[in-house]
Amino acid sequence: MARWFARRRRPGTQTPRLRSREDAVQATRVDLHELAPSTADYLGQVAQLQLGFFMTLSFAVEHAPNDADRETVAEAAATALRKHQALLAWLRRTSDDPGAVLEPYARTRDEFQAILRTGTWDELLLGVLVARGFLDEFFAQLARGLDGADARDLAAIVAPGPEEDPLVGILHRVIAAHPERASTLAMWGRRLLGDTMLVARSALVTESKALPDDARVEPVYTELIANHTRRMDALGLTA
Repeated sequence: MARWFARRRRPGTQTPRLRSREDAVQATRVDLHELAPSTADYLGQVAQLQLGFFMTLSFAVEHAPNDADRETVAEAAATALRKHQALLAWLRRTSDDPGAVLEPYARTRDEFQAILRTGTWDELLLGVLVARGFLDEFFAQLARGLDGADARDLAAIVAPGPEEDPLVGILHRVIAAHPERASTLAMWGRRLLGDTMLVARSALVTESKALPDDARVEPVYTELIANHTRRMDALGLTA
């Protein structure tokens, strides 16, 4: 599979290990009101991330090897676009200057999506699957800490749907046809998880607007990392 860009791999990021069951229980006790940003900042960041996923998947549509895969990836791109449009409509209703809210997150969006595009086509799809799965769950959870009565509705917009991600089927076929790709994809997934967690962490604030320490942040990730592991296991890849 042709590479579009020279690889610019970051140094391997150590994936945080899963905590014990007792620690997992503590994750449900995190006070998200202490960690959540303002609703405007939440909307700005998540809307930009969804736009980024749409842009990256649209790029993948252009390079799909056949029409069937092209249609499947386009379906995934459409889901990201619908979420972006819903969040943007919300922002327009609640902000006098939506552009000013969105602008600070444009660079982070582009830098993160550039990371997803640094490998082969199947690595791009896995990257989106890893990043979108983790971040959609993270921001749905974080929405519960927002002020106001609309937090539940925002969480519903962002949360992953009950259906299987359409990219999973493509990746299953790729791995079945090219089993030698499994180890490379597994390593790529582990590296991307670290970058994805940094994006999530950047959304967390305290009342003093300082990043919370690791001891407070890590419980938020416990269930999310477990779900990521299950997604990788379902593909036959080691998380």
